[in-house]
Amino acid sequence: MKLLIINGPNLNLLGIREPDIYGKQTLAALQQLVREYCDARQIETEFYQSNHEGNIVDKIQAAYGVFDGLILNPAAYTHTSIAIPDAIKAVGIPTVEVHLSDINAREEYRRHSFTSEAAIATIAGKHFAGYLQAVDLLQQHLQR
Repeated sequence: MKLLIINGPNLNLLGIREPDIYGKQTLAALQQLVREYCDARQIETEFYQSNHEGNIVDKIQAAYGVFDGLILNPAAYTHTSIAIPDAIKAVGIPTVEVHLSDINAREEYRRHSFTSEAAIATIAGKHFAGYLQAVDLLQQHLQR
């Protein structure tokens, strides 16, 4: 199994960006945690982060025929992008949407996710552990 883990805008600033919401650990720490978790399960991983919507769409499209599953934290694009869920639907790769914070307990405008309409599941508010849960969900989904 091969997974692509995509993180959207401002997640490159983990550790310094609103640590009371997003925690004090960095994106590199998140990637290391997920990599080790997947390595123990013989799952290949690739990580990608972009602050640009079109780059994320391009990466999703390029994943077609290469990756078995996607883990996506679209960050602010969760609430604004139609292009990202359209790309997920176009390539048909099972995708789990992940959010470090609980978007349903935050500001009203953060409570609607366009991405969730294209994802097989959404995990929110579990910080880094949500990514590990996403790995497990995709593994179960793909083994059916």
